[in-house]
Amino acid sequence: MASTVDVAAARAAFPALQGEQIYMDNAGGSQVLGTVADSIRSYLLNTNVQLGATYETSKTSTATFENAYKVAAGFINAQPEEISIGVSTTQLLHNLSTALQFQPGDELIISKLNHEANSAPWVRIAERLGLTVKWWASSDPKNPTCDVADLKTLLTDKTRLVSCPHASNITGTVSPIREIADAVHAHPRALLCVDGVALAPHRQVDVHALGVDFYAFSWYKVYGPHLAQLYASSRIHDQIDSLAHFFKPTDTLDLKLNLSSANYELTQSIPAVVAYFGADPGATWEGMVAHEERLQGILLQFLAADDRVTIIGEPSARQELRVPVISFVVRGVKSQTLVEAVEARSAYGFRSGHMYSHRLLKDVCGLDDVDDGVVRVSLLHYNTEAEVAGLVTVLQEALAEL
Repeated sequence: MASTVDVAAARAAFPALQGEQIYMDNAGGSQVLGTVADSIRSYLLNTNVQLGATYETSKTSTATFENAYKVAAGFINAQPEEISIGVSTTQLLHNLSTALQFQPGDELIISKLNHEANSAPWVRIAERLGLTVKWWASSDPKNPTCDVADLKTLLTDKTRLVSCPHASNITGTVSPIREIADAVHAHPRALLCVDGVALAPHRQVDVHALGVDFYAFSWYKVYGPHLAQLYASSRIHDQIDSLAHFFKPTDTLDLKLNLSSANYELTQSIPAVVAYFGADPGATWEGMVAHEERLQGILLQFLAADDRVTIIGEPSARQELRVPVISFVVRGVKSQTLVEAVEARSAYGFRSGHMYSHRLLKDVCGLDDVDDGVVRVSLLHYNTEAEVAGLVTVLQEALAEL
């Protein structure tokens, strides 16, 4: 791809996009590249054997699997020994919370903007070990953010861990992670755990530039198979205990945290995802970001013009402030009612609810019916401007009737 994304070429790479369904629920899971599906099929038909043996097929399969770790780590500018691959971000963070070393009196600061995947593990371990939890909330219910000034009022030399999202899976607002990391690391034992699930499909991630200690995201939201990845900086591996069998080596994060090998056929397909970004991934990302900024601008402009609609999140379409995960509520209309009204008129697919950010919608945004939650439309670079304009037309019709 060039820096001005060829959307037609991009769409051709995704078999599912050749059908009638218009996918705007991408924050729940992107569509999968045809090359990824082909890779999985080829592996299962030709090299589906146990790893680590000395016969030729096993050696081939093992090399393919190990290469996937190198490519997956490189995707976020990490080393292979610094990542673990597993079934979900939720599972990986639970494993991390169990393995990370704590001391009596430690304090955990948890953002209320989190998806529950980056809250529940830390709440659970705090209850189990008698640690103190401090909630990092936002004062703005319409555009909640991870404010660094607010964080600094919570940080002390007892802080052991801070958890927050790189971008909220409700608001799409991008958090200033480097500033947060600098604030956290001003305290001697404090570590930063970032959930990058809502950000990774939209931005190039460099864990070293961000200064994070832990970073997690899901490959199945970045055009790949249903896997997730956790990074932990090698400088703190000695603070992570092993969950593995006693006879297993512990020289990589994956050996410490993965209770078994990651799924073979899915893991080995990761290089097909990374190959999609081409020889100049920076230019590819630049084109994606610019295109997505145009897409979200169309929808946000429409929503902002309707006085019945409240946008939950950054109202501007500026790419430095948000990704195209757009949530809103309509006065006097249930969120699911609006979703169903659109579905009755069109092939658009998106959703309503709390999207596992229950604390954000209840405690910060003050929604009365958290289960009904917000309407969320989430776009990716393979969506077209015509699709978003068409959604605006259908939303106008549905809102006029409701």
